[in-house]
Amino acid sequence: MAVVMKWLLRAAGASVLLVLLAVLAGYMLLSRSLPEYDKTLSVTGIDAPMEIVRDTANVPHVFGQTDTDSFFGLGYAHAQDRLWQMTTMRRTAQGRLSEVFGPRTVRIDTTMRRFGLYTVARQSVAAQDAGTRAALRAYSDGVNARLTEINREALGRGAPEQFVFNAPIAPWQPADSIALIKLMAVKLSGHLANEVLFARTSLELDDPARLDDIIPLAPGSGIAALPEYASLFPDSEFGHTATAAAEVTDHPLSPFHRRAFAGASNAFAAATSRSASGGTLVANDPHLGFSAPGIWYLARLELETGGVIGGTIPGIPAILTGRNAQLGWGITSSYLDDQDVYIEEVNPDDTDQYRTPDGWAPFRTARTIIEIKDADPITLTLRWTENGPVLPGSHYDLDEVTPQGHVASVAWTALSGADTTMSAAMGLMRAQTVEDALEQSRDFIAPSQNLILADQDTIAMRLIGAMPRRTARHESEGRMPSRGWAPENRWQGMLPDAANPEFVGPRGGILGNTNNKLVDRPFPLHVSHFWGDTQRINRWRKLMQDRAGHTRDSFIEAQLDTVSFTARSLLPLIGADLWFTGEAAPEGTQARLRRRALDLLADWNGEMNEHLPEPLIYAAWMRALMDRLIRDDLGPLAREFDHPDPVFIERVFRDVDGASAWCDVRQSAATERCSDIARLALDDALLWISERYGSSLESLRWGDAHQATHDHQVLGDVPLLRYFVNIRQSTSGGDNTLMRGRTRGGDGPNPFENVHGAGYRGAYDFADPDSSVFIMSTGQSGHFLSRYYDNLAELWRRGEYIPMSLDPGLARAASVGVTEMLPATD
Repeated sequence: MAVVMKWLLRAAGASVLLVLLAVLAGYMLLSRSLPEYDKTLSVTGIDAPMEIVRDTANVPHVFGQTDTDSFFGLGYAHAQDRLWQMTTMRRTAQGRLSEVFGPRTVRIDTTMRRFGLYTVARQSVAAQDAGTRAALRAYSDGVNARLTEINREALGRGAPEQFVFNAPIAPWQPADSIALIKLMAVKLSGHLANEVLFARTSLELDDPARLDDIIPLAPGSGIAALPEYASLFPDSEFGHTATAAAEVTDHPLSPFHRRAFAGASNAFAAATSRSASGGTLVANDPHLGFSAPGIWYLARLELETGGVIGGTIPGIPAILTGRNAQLGWGITSSYLDDQDVYIEEVNPDDTDQYRTPDGWAPFRTARTIIEIKDADPITLTLRWTENGPVLPGSHYDLDEVTPQGHVASVAWTALSGADTTMSAAMGLMRAQTVEDALEQSRDFIAPSQNLILADQDTIAMRLIGAMPRRTARHESEGRMPSRGWAPENRWQGMLPDAANPEFVGPRGGILGNTNNKLVDRPFPLHVSHFWGDTQRINRWRKLMQDRAGHTRDSFIEAQLDTVSFTARSLLPLIGADLWFTGEAAPEGTQARLRRRALDLLADWNGEMNEHLPEPLIYAAWMRALMDRLIRDDLGPLAREFDHPDPVFIERVFRDVDGASAWCDVRQSAATERCSDIARLALDDALLWISERYGSSLESLRWGDAHQATHDHQVLGDVPLLRYFVNIRQSTSGGDNTLMRGRTRGGDGPNPFENVHGAGYRGAYDFADPDSSVFIMSTGQSGHFLSRYYDNLAELWRRGEYIPMSLDPGLARAASVGVTEMLPATD
């Protein structure tokens, strides 16, 4: 027995030793790709010696003697820290993910190939001005210099993910950077999904008048009555088959998102008349989906016009939000209606043709092959009509609104092959005044944004991006798909630049946008029927008007504000009949639990603080209430409305235009009142909370449910490894707070996870520009073994910032490394 035990101990010891050796070998292999920041390089592609100084937060300060050299340095720095992210985004834009990830990404590739974004990106290179083309080439040379270094010195394939998903990395090209801008347009687009959902809901509802309740217009809008969707296609049959749309929208690598995540942001500015320091102020926090690494990368460039610093997206050689010495700028999603879905009739006698205003015409076609890892390749026949590319029926459930014998196509400004957005972004970095910046902004095409600006004296805001010209006779006004062969539905080119809303030097001295409605103009100059915010703007207005003079810190306070105007306005309305009509109930009963919840909410000020129980009770109640109100009317379609809509709920409980009809359950004999549904929904919420967190309501923490999920897109689900690559944080805020933490929604186990918010925050004071600050949500490095992978994450969670200085001396002080680059000699 002793001998057996001895050999068992030896075997166990050997196993432990082998595991330790394997871990050590794996670490040594993966760590080979950790970038070295303190070194001297001889490179081809620069004109003079240059430096990349990494400050204490690992923000690269690129000091080139020419603009092209600085862009070379930015390309090299991006590739050092985010090579895997850059190449994955490029594959997404190209529709080539399946070459690496196999069959699970085929639907994403199929849709991207049909859009043809990479093709129009290549075409758009020629549309850039000469300086931008030179910058794109220099940036590409910088990326490729890093690739050459990796190959020459065997630096662990450049990124640890390359050992798991090994695939050759092609040299970077100028078209790749333009393609990534177009990929951002995909991430920020929501009108296609909204049109399809509007049509699906129209087909489902018995009472068409209820459409304005469930898909409400932003307050203040006016619109003529629309036809029922089915009436546009009389005698047609619509499919109601389950499709694989979720495979396109829910995959971590997918650029296509559910409509609840179509982009958001806050940006605001104060003129000198409203600034306590005497200088103009700007603050910006763009909202995108969270990931690790995050989408943003902080950088500083030295250009011939001076230094510029702020947020970049790896792969795109431009400071997209930030400042130079004279000008600061920020961006928010404009929600411009830059997409239209068309239903195209196919010739029943010749399926290669479709109907146009002038009769049948052939589809324009091309063939493409999708290579798939560990599977046979797929050959696709791509088709286009005069309106745009024909999309697969699985995309946003287009099958359900496409009659038999028809296909769906889409018109979209991002499909331009003469897209000058990159040139506009380059010009914006060099602008020194608001006037200069506004002039440069006129070349933006897509994605459309609201651009907020401040120089030393003036503030301004302008909607940037091409605005489609539609006729006033458009049968659906772009709210739902329309007949592609009807001439009144087709785009008539683009509106003149003067049509873009613009605000310069307002009398009140304050400008801002939280994705709220900008203008109240009738169709077709309406900008949009669908806006991203009807709630946050109310809280922002109060914070701005509460002070006669603002400071950088008051702007930061607004960025970090977690008080929910929505909760403050809805709870008294929904709970009006519950707070004062409850009966005495013994401990342990559902009625007593309900009373405890109502007592907590009665004393709550609406602050979505991570340490409080009330935000969780409120959020669970609103979620259950939304489901109770719509489930019996919409059936399975109710899943698409997976976030409570405050405007819809308010319409119902105020009985606007008979909207209280949603409270009556059609399948029951009784007539339910809204107070009945509110009570039942609260019980639903408390049951869900009790099952998940226990019945001690006072000990609940919103932050336990509202964790920010900065997850690695391809390794985040791998057992054990996910604890090293995912960054999870308890956070405050919610769907409708200025510090927005958009929840996951849906009927999964974690509906309140924080999955979409401000990955970048910046605040700039032009009375003292070097007092400006910024922060991002994870870290500069995309390498999970790097100490800079999450070095900024805890600062971000706590609402702290790091300096934004253009002073070279401050960058060099206690720098973590200086990379000196010398021109290669023969």
